[in-house]
Amino acid sequence: MLCQVFPQQYETQLAEKVQRLTDLLPDLPHLQVFESPASHYRARAEFRIWHEGEQSDYIMFNPETREKVAIKSCPMAIQAIDELMPKLMAQIVADPVLRLKLFQVDFLATLSGEMLVTLIYRRPIENDQAWLESVAKLKQSLPIDHVIGRARKQKILLDKDYVVEKLQVDGRTFIYQQIENSFTQPNAFVAQKMLGWARQMCERYLDGQGDLIELYCGNGNFSIALADKFRKVLATEISKTSVHSAQFNIAANGVENLTIVKMAAEEVSLALQGQTFNRLKDVDLPSYDFQAILVDPPRAGLDDLTRKMVCEYESILYISCNPETLARDLESISATHEVVESALFDQFPYTHHIESGVFLKRK
Repeated sequence: MLCQVFPQQYETQLAEKVQRLTDLLPDLPHLQVFESPASHYRARAEFRIWHEGEQSDYIMFNPETREKVAIKSCPMAIQAIDELMPKLMAQIVADPVLRLKLFQVDFLATLSGEMLVTLIYRRPIENDQAWLESVAKLKQSLPIDHVIGRARKQKILLDKDYVVEKLQVDGRTFIYQQIENSFTQPNAFVAQKMLGWARQMCERYLDGQGDLIELYCGNGNFSIALADKFRKVLATEISKTSVHSAQFNIAANGVENLTIVKMAAEEVSLALQGQTFNRLKDVDLPSYDFQAILVDPPRAGLDDLTRKMVCEYESILYISCNPETLARDLESISATHEVVESALFDQFPYTHHIESGVFLKRK
């Protein structure tokens, strides 16, 4: 798919996803379906640049033929990106310094109004005063807050490599740092609905009882939004960049009962069994009363050790980006727990990708 949207087909494609999910998991109770806007929903976009004579274009490659396709607009991207694209290209074409060996342009935007543009070159740009002056003019004349220049082993910031998103959930504003080249939810409209559903599950079934442990927490997306539903929250993440971002977000949101540690899910399981880890030296594990666990694993789903680990908790909140591995994991987990609520989140309209969530209680 090359930036196109098909609003007239949106309901049909969503119904097909619901059918696929229920075919894999036919016993899902209380399935809620959360729609995406039918257009202008992606807050990230990446385009190669093709130069021909005096003309330059954003391009994408047809996945079937591998032919390049010029992209003049992208209604899949949020309005701010779609509107910026032709204006930015006009400036690039008009400025030989910006255009010279420009290879790729990436956009990262937010619902709160920030815009970061990354210009990737196949030439050195470090100490290039002419390039710096051209980029400064670009920022003055266009609605761009931050520019990153990249070349081989070079990264130049003007002035930050992140944006700050503000998501509205349950009448509250949650603040999230989103770093260039780091994972963030690309569809902020649906991300707000995911957080709202997760908060609803905690309110309905946990009522502030006990503590929460989260694995694969990323930049603290869920743990920050759920922290006020628990006495204490311990969240783990293996990516150093995401951990730093999570610490930024904890401070920005004024959360005082959440601790983030850099650990793999397997290590957390071993730590809870009594194995000592230096990274937990400042964490009083015995003081936690974990009643619930939240997992948001990669497409591969849960590993064997973590699949056993989650069954030790009274409640499980499982956010999945792959219904096949979710179905596999639930086969094992259903021996001890039952799904009481479920949801489908249409993060990626017009694609085969399905995001879903299930809330399980011990039988």
